[in-house]
Amino acid sequence: MEHSPRFLKLVDEARRKVREIGVEDVRRKIESGESFLLLDVREPEEWSRGHLPEALHLCKGVLERDIERLAPDPDTPIVLYCGGGYRSVLAAESLARMGYRNVASMAGGWRAWTAENYPVERNRREVRRGARQAAERTARPRRPR
Repeated sequence: MEHSPRFLKLVDEARRKVREIGVEDVRRKIESGESFLLLDVREPEEWSRGHLPEALHLCKGVLERDIERLAPDPDTPIVLYCGGGYRSVLAAESLARMGYRNVASMAGGWRAWTAENYPVERNRREVRRGARQAAERTARPRRPR
């Protein structure tokens, strides 16, 4: 997809303020069972075509409105991803402005993840969890695969 110059400028400005991590780092976090919230900020139709293991879906359009139900603690470790790493950078900047202190964007997004042939999940229903379930999910360690 060809992005407009103004959009790219906006993303570049946000990128200077946001921590980005690579797909290999995210894969290691998942495999080691590290406790963090992995959020897919793509649109629902993108999510339904496939997503990262352990990810929850909270599209960019409602992220700011609903994030506190999933992560009431602003120190919750959060990794965001989208299709190519642009929207997730903007979303990470927005969460930082809301006071979240441990947010990262996955560089390259879904395309970088699938280019490495890392595992994906398909046909899992969209997940929207309340604060209690999200807190339980981030508090308990994940089992290594």
